[in-house]
Amino acid sequence: MTRDPPLARVLPFPVVDNGWRLALVPALAAAVTLPLAPPVGVALTALALGVLWFHRDPDRAPPDAEGVVVAPADGTVSVIREEGNRIRVGVFMNVTDVHVNRAPLPGTVREVRHRPGANRPAFDKESDRNEQVAIDCGEYELLVIAGWFARRIHPSVEPGDAVDRGERIGHVSFGSRADVVLPADVREGDLRVAEGESVRAGETIIAERP
Repeated sequence: MTRDPPLARVLPFPVVDNGWRLALVPALAAAVTLPLAPPVGVALTALALGVLWFHRDPDRAPPDAEGVVVAPADGTVSVIREEGNRIRVGVFMNVTDVHVNRAPLPGTVREVRHRPGANRPAFDKESDRNEQVAIDCGEYELLVIAGWFARRIHPSVEPGDAVDRGERIGHVSFGSRADVVLPADVREGDLRVAEGESVRAGETIIAERP
């Protein structure tokens, strides 16, 4: 992690590192434009602040209960389906949601895979073919799927890293989906959410392991 810039001390919310980099261009353009064309400068300032707000990174308090699976992202449950002997739960992240992804369960990262693909809307049934990053933790797998506008997936873990339930494991820019392929011992009756429900990353329990 890099040291936060001075502006971080006055913002009412923390921001992921990549948010500062993305906001830098409109912020510099605003500084140059404000004296010459104030309306344009104000618009660029608002854009920079909007980018920072989109990349906000609030703290979360994971539940203490053992054996629970927490949501990997903020948003709405958009996918629940069986895949072989496993269940997949997908969370659609709208543009207004926090886009920091968190580990649904403790584990050790075995592999981080990037797969290029299409960029259909993340709520579309065909979005499984979109560009995605898979974080394989052995008994479960987290897949961050790009949407039509989200082209930047930023995992923050590497193979061999140990992660705890609710720990930050990456973020994605500008709308997408995060799916967790649950451990094989989790069955449909163990789920605690349904499609259409709102969840919070690292806090909402989506399943309980038997």
